[in-house]
Amino acid sequence: MNISEVETRTGLPAKTIRYYEEIGLVTPARRPNGYRDFQDSDAHKLAFLGRARALGFSIEDCRNLLALWEDQARASGDVRRIAKQHLVEIEDKIAGLIAMRDTLSELVKDCAGDNRPDCPILKGLEGS
Repeated sequence: MNISEVETRTGLPAKTIRYYEEIGLVTPARRPNGYRDFQDSDAHKLAFLGRARALGFSIEDCRNLLALWEDQARASGDVRRIAKQHLVEIEDKIAGLIAMRDTLSELVKDCAGDNRPDCPILKGLEGS
């Protein structure tokens, strides 16, 4: 199948598919005219990568997960370790976002929002 068919099947843009090929995550065959010739297995890999990236896994994590996915002798503990580490990273990001929200909420609450030049938001950003 050609790249536009794989695009439709996986929901990934052609640019992303080409990038994944460039970095070696997929290696579609080439037709005599040089066009990519994707197999069902390539489309499955790309769909897998699309779902993993949608969950925020890094390219390197995706590379490792893909290798484990293809390894029928894999240990599920190896997969779990990668997912668990990613979950910790997500929870850290959430905690950081909550802290940012709380700080900004407090600054907005403290600002009168009137015509006076005094502004607690700017003072807070200033660090004073």
